[in-house]
Amino acid sequence: MFDLLAIPQVPKEVAIGDVYLPPLMVAGILGLVCTSLTVRLLNKVRWHRFIASPPLVELALTVLYTLWFGTFVFPS
Repeated sequence: MFDLLAIPQVPKEVAIGDVYLPPLMVAGILGLVCTSLTVRLLNKVRWHRFIASPPLVELALTVLYTLWFGTFVFPS
């Protein structure tokens, strides 16, 4: 009965081949890649005309994507 209520253990490292990486680093890299793709798509519609500081928006997107990946994809 208690086995059904047990929370499975989440690994503390992400293994890529024989290399162990911390989850925050993997989430940061994924956040940076997603930000790059998002900015490329938004540049096609010339989004920078409506933003006062595009680099600051890119930094904020990177932080938001990293937090999302770190919270929901690689929970610790």
